[in-house]
Amino acid sequence: METIILLALLGFFAWFWFDTLQSQERAKNLAKQICLELHLQLLDDTLSLMRFRLKRNKRGRLTVQRVFQFEFSDGGNNRQLGTLIMRGISLEMLEMPGYIQRTISPV
Repeated sequence: METIILLALLGFFAWFWFDTLQSQERAKNLAKQICLELHLQLLDDTLSLMRFRLKRNKRGRLTVQRVFQFEFSDGGNNRQLGTLIMRGISLEMLEMPGYIQRTISPV
C-alpha cells in the first residue's frame, strides 16, 4: 500500500514538473514574440516562476495557473518587469507596463 502511494506521489510530481516546463517554454516563446513585435529586447532570455495555484476554467475543471515574470528593455539601460499568467499552456494575461496594460484571453 505504501509503495502504491509513493509511486502515485512520484508520478504526480513528475507530471507537474514536466507540465511546468512545457508552460514555461510556451510563456518564453510568447514573451519573445511580443518583444519582437514591439521592438523590445527580452533580457536574459529567461522567465521566473513567481507562483502557481489551482483555478477552475470555464468548464469547471481544475487547472494549474502559473505566474511568470520577465525583464525587457527598449534598448536603453532601463529594465522593466513584465508578467505572463498562463493557464496550462494557454495565455491568460500579459502585462508590460508602458507597452501593454492587459491582454486577457478566455481560458
